[in-house]
Amino acid sequence: MNTTPVADPAHAESSVAAADAEVRTLDTATLAHLQTWRGNTESRMDEVTAAPVAALSATLDRDDPPPASGTVLPALWHWLYFLPQPRRSEIGPDGHARRGGFLPPVPLARRMWAGGRLAWQTGNPLVVGDAITRHSFIDGVRHKTGRTGDLVFVVVRHEIHNGSGLALTEEHDIVYRANPQAGDPVPPPQPAAGNAAWSETITPDDVLLFRYSALTFNGHRIHYDRKYVTEVEGYPGLIVHGPLIATLLVNLLRNNMPDARVLKFDFRAVRPVFDLWPFKLHGKPSGDGKTVELWTEDHEGWLTMQATATLA
Repeated sequence: MNTTPVADPAHAESSVAAADAEVRTLDTATLAHLQTWRGNTESRMDEVTAAPVAALSATLDRDDPPPASGTVLPALWHWLYFLPQPRRSEIGPDGHARRGGFLPPVPLARRMWAGGRLAWQTGNPLVVGDAITRHSFIDGVRHKTGRTGDLVFVVVRHEIHNGSGLALTEEHDIVYRANPQAGDPVPPPQPAAGNAAWSETITPDDVLLFRYSALTFNGHRIHYDRKYVTEVEGYPGLIVHGPLIATLLVNLLRNNMPDARVLKFDFRAVRPVFDLWPFKLHGKPSGDGKTVELWTEDHEGWLTMQATATLA
């Protein structure tokens, strides 16, 4: 199973499990059962093919040369591989695979990709033509009682290898929580910083979201089914994928520092982004040029994602 598109953090992969949609608290037996998933492992194989690279380049409106054998895969574009492929009969009502398997079957309605930490190995980039293997581990399953009910935090660690050895490690934070109810406290939004050196406005639309969902084989209906996302999950519009937003931030860095090579990338989702309004990408390199602060801002000026890129 691939935990990738998850897209979206709070704007991300929220999963509705029909039978458990109203669960807000977990009993001791359930929590103990979920803990047994800690240490669970999975390995998958894939190949870095050229077609998805060309397709994502077009989706991001880049004028890149056609990818060929040996073309270096840009940072975060590994999310085009190791895609989940559940059979149609294995898909739940929200478009995700039904729960269980590699990830613990947390009976809380929403699954959110809350952030991650990635590190690329110096001198061993992923390139088109590579045969790759991903080893995945459940590093932790943690329970917390929040203001609106129980929260379960799952940390998944991925190690991606090519023919030369380890190329990339990734820690992926998943948060499970209940669907919000009327009267639940809402965390106050954070204002976005106003000191950007680079900025770009993105106007998300159905076509952008559809193309990214197709590229990552992401069937989650919150990204393309307006009736579902508004009437079932209660959001005002389609949700922009978290991985897409993170990829757009790295794309902003590439546009402004084309020779830079990302060694580490840490990001955290703060607030959902919807297709109803444009949003802004921002970046600011440090004085010594070793790191770049990256963030996104919604149409009201609130922070929606925060990231730091460490450069070679």
